[in-house]
Formats: sequence, structure tokens, C-alpha cells
Amino acid sequence: MNNVVPNDRHMKGRASAFAALLLATTLWLPMVHWLFVRSEKSFDPREVGIAPKAQALAARHIQLWTNAPFRSAELDRMRRSNAEWDFMGRSFLVWSLAEMGLRDPSRKAECLAVMDQSIDETLKLEQERGIYFFLMPYAKSSPYVVQPARSLFVDGELALMLGVRRVLQEREDYKPLLTSRITGILERMQRSPSLVAESYPDECWLFDHAVALAAMRVADFLDGSDHSAFHREWIAMAKKQLVHPNTGLLVSSFTTSAQYRDGPEGSSIWMVAHCLRLVDEVFALDQYRRARRELGVTLCGFAWSREWPPSWTGPTDIDSGAVIPVLGVSAGGSGLAFIGAASFGDDDFLRQLHTTLEFAAFPQRKQGRLKYCASNQVGDAVMLYSTVLGPVWQRVMEGKIQNHAKTP
Repeated sequence: MNNVVPNDRHMKGRASAFAALLLATTLWLPMVHWLFVRSEKSFDPREVGIAPKAQALAARHIQLWTNAPFRSAELDRMRRSNAEWDFMGRSFLVWSLAEMGLRDPSRKAECLAVMDQSIDETLKLEQERGIYFFLMPYAKSSPYVVQPARSLFVDGELALMLGVRRVLQEREDYKPLLTSRITGILERMQRSPSLVAESYPDECWLFDHAVALAAMRVADFLDGSDHSAFHREWIAMAKKQLVHPNTGLLVSSFTTSAQYRDGPEGSSIWMVAHCLRLVDEVFALDQYRRARRELGVTLCGFAWSREWPPSWTGPTDIDSGAVIPVLGVSAGGSGLAFIGAASFGDDDFLRQLHTTLEFAAFPQRKQGRLKYCASNQVGDAVMLYSTVLGPVWQRVMEGKIQNHAKTP
């Protein structure tokens, strides 16, 4: 009996401590996010001008392109992980700078200089090193189905880089480069009965098709071409062949015969919905709403994106990044969710995503520059784009060319 009483007291003490901890957590958890909430004016792309967070993120990227040793070290580090990240960092930065130049004409010259440096260097590397320079090693593991080998990943993003640069201000020598790139993309898509093109051998990615379709739409706006019939045909094909039956979401990857390899993924669909706004705004909004329902998570003032919907789970890869168990947090999906939420004006979701970013991504602010220590150069470029996007798409959708002066 003497041994029972202390054990009983000990168990009661543990139970009381657990109950107190549970009560404290219940009271504290819904309030902790307030420590990381920032004013919407600091990041909202609908604010006039360039938001403070965008200014700070852009300052670091501009430093990267104006400081050669710094850029070399950063890009070398990126390429050791994934050559695609080097390329995508350039793309998202150029797209961001076009938006910034339209938002603040006083920064237009600065934006154009960095854009041209990035585009020209990227074109030179492609010409000297070939398409494989910006691809992962497995691109050489087998031949491309369509010859000569081209990657829609490279062609689509370069086309959109050239296009948005010309939206900000015309540059005559970029016009034939954009036309040639779009013509090549269209020719390879039309050689396929399913209107798809490879990024890797017999591997097609929805992300890359959406970017390429957006680039075509920008080219139509700039040069008076008309790819609307092809866009309608492509959307009809996608609705028939590329929609996941359980969710209604577009799948992320597929073969040249449009047989899907991976189901819907957060690291794809948010950017896809944003790009498809230029092609079919109703379908784009439907895809965003489905993604929000299937992948978007909000909890106690925080938000994130799952990589996969509950009805389909795939393997983690370089795009998804690490996926945190139980919560299902995807680094890649959550980063691109900022673009979706900003593009479609989903204010609550966007605000909570930014709260999570300030809490979990370890922001480092120094001399007016901002980086996220849990991210990398391409992740920060995605974040920059999400805080400035809007003016380019609006101009293209409205069909207005303003202040479109030529430069040598």
C-alpha cells in the first residue's frame, strides 16, 4: 500500500501537468501568429507602387546582378543543387523587374539594365552550352521523342522573359528572338496529336506549357499575331486529357501522348492558374479555386500549401522539396501559392501565407536588403514576383500598349 500512494500521486501530477500544458497550448497557439503578422501594405501587389517587402527583396537580387563575385558564388551554389534553379531564378527576376518598371517609372532604367544583362547572359549561355546547361542531368539519359531536341522549360521561360521585357519597353532586336522562340514552340506542340511538347525526354510538364501559352499571349499583344484558336484547342485538349478525375485539377506531368505521369501538385498548379489567366480566365479561376480547396491549408492564422491532394500522393522531388509529415507542408507548393493568391486577389490566404513566411523562413534584413534563410535565390525571386505581379498581365489582357518607346 505504501508504494501505491506515491505512484498514484505521481500519475495525478503528470495528468495535471499535461492538462495545464494542453490548456496553455490551446490558449497560446491561436495567438502566436500575431507576432508575425505584417501590414498588408508591406506586401500586397494591389497597393500603388512597389511594396516595402518587394523593395527589400529586389535590392538583394539587383545586388546579385551588379556584383559579379557575389553573383558567381550564389549561382554556383544554386547549380550544385539544381541547374534549373539557376535558370528559374533568372526568369522570375526578369518577370518581376518588368512589373516593377511599370509600377514605378523612376526605376524603369534600372530595371531594364538588369533585365537586359540577365536575358543576354542567359541567351549566350544557351548558345554556347546548349539546352542541357539549364537542365538536370537525366535530360541526357535518353533521346528526346521529337528531334532536334528542345526543352519547353527553357524555350517557354525565355520567351516570356523576352516578352515582358518588351512590354516594359520595346527593344527591336528582341522582337525576332521572341517570334522565333514562339514559332518553334508552336511547331513542336502541333507535331504532337495531343498538342504537348517535351521539357525532358518523353516528359512534359504542365508548368512549362502554361508559361509557354502565356508567352504566346504576350507575343500576340506585342506583335499583332493571333494564337487564340490554338489556345482554345489546347484548353479543350487539357480538359479532356489532363484533368485528374478525383479533383478536377490539371495534372502536373505527362508523356508526349498526354498520359499523365504525376497527378496534381502544389509546386505546379498555382503558377499554372496564374499563367492561364491570359488564355482562359474562367478556367484559370476554376483551377485556382480547386487548388485552394484541395491544397490550401489555414490554421491558427497561418497558411501553407500541400504538395498533393488527399486523393493522390506522389514522391517528393526537387520541385516539391521536403514535405513535412502530418501537416503536409510543401516548400515548393507553398512558395508558388503566394503567386496564386496574389494573382486571384485571395486576401486572407495571402496574408496568412506571409505570416507563415515570417514565422518559418527566417527573414534576414540587412542594409535595406531582404533574404529568407530557409529559402534560396529562386525561392526569393518567386516571392518577389508575388509581391509585384499585376501590371503586365493587366496591360496584356486590356490590349493596351502605353509608353512603348523604342530603344536601340
